[in-house]
Amino acid sequence: MKNKPIIALDFSTSSEIKSFLHEFKEESLFVKVGMELYYQNGPEIVNYIKSLGHNVFLDLKLHDIPNTVKRSMQGLAALDIDMINVHAAGGKEMMEAAMEGIFAGTPAGRERPKLIAVTQLTSTTQEAMRSEQLIEVPLLESVIHYAQLTKNSGLDGVVCSALEARLIKEQTSNDFLCVTPGIRLKTDKQGDQKRIATPNFARENGASYIVVGRPITMAKDPLTAYHSIKNQWNGVEN
Repeated sequence: MKNKPIIALDFSTSSEIKSFLHEFKEESLFVKVGMELYYQNGPEIVNYIKSLGHNVFLDLKLHDIPNTVKRSMQGLAALDIDMINVHAAGGKEMMEAAMEGIFAGTPAGRERPKLIAVTQLTSTTQEAMRSEQLIEVPLLESVIHYAQLTKNSGLDGVVCSALEARLIKEQTSNDFLCVTPGIRLKTDKQGDQKRIATPNFARENGASYIVVGRPITMAKDPLTAYHSIKNQWNGVEN
């Protein structure tokens, strides 16, 4: 799966999803179902995507008291998903409870979903972190701290920017997953992302997976855009 860019399905309706995925009917994809899509369509949209043979990263960023997260994860793990996440800011006890819920909820004979934690959103700047979260350490130090906390909690990896991936692996382990959104081509607009990188940079800087939304979903030819980004991610010249 790591050779596939994860496509962020930033749509609201199932009809939009069906139309978009129809263009990829010959492809086996790895896609991200986020809050916008899941909250408006529920588990049925995950079941539909899985019926087409695609992998699913369910991006709900759970952040609540440990027991609530555990019980929520137990229910979500019953879906045939491949990856899911929480907020590392929820703390070690919450993250451990999330993993307990996943183990309890994964049906017998099925591999459990990978569990990762958000460090700092790629839309967060150091200035915003200091003024709004009252975190005085440098942003990179905060990200590394959350990554180490996530590792010590027994999770599989983190969501971070590609700028931080190599250092996170140096401070945790080479097999610790770094899932990196905020991927843009040099010709793309930055949008609301602040800590962005190209697919080539992400590969060279140790990212495990890249998450790409608008450069593919908003492209005039999404299939061509996908293959261009996939080639760059895999170090193949276009």
